[in-house]
Amino acid sequence: MYNGFSMFGVIWGVMAVLIVSMIVIVIIVILKSLGQWKKDNNSPRLTVPASVVAKRTQVSGGHGDTSASTSYYATFQVDSGDRMELRVSGTEYGQLAEGDRGSLTFQGSRYLDFKRTL
Repeated sequence: MYNGFSMFGVIWGVMAVLIVSMIVIVIIVILKSLGQWKKDNNSPRLTVPASVVAKRTQVSGGHGDTSASTSYYATFQVDSGDRMELRVSGTEYGQLAEGDRGSLTFQGSRYLDFKRTL
């Protein structure tokens, strides 16, 4: 007896929902990234006295045949006591040490430079 219910149709329906969901998520991530980029571009470039209070890395990928990538972050504390974590390059990460004091230059959430004071 055939009731019109096909497992093949259900599988295709689930696949279609998953594909549409993934496309929507990718579009949301892209729009969010573009919004942050625009916000950073419209923010003033500021240089403030600050100290490096923490550093961390985040590794993603590296499963099976994919290569891993590492993101580097430094947390700076300004004289008012506020802290901000900014993404830095691997070279900058290697040159920063916790406890360093100096002048932090940033634009929105974008790290630009840190000059140590001696």
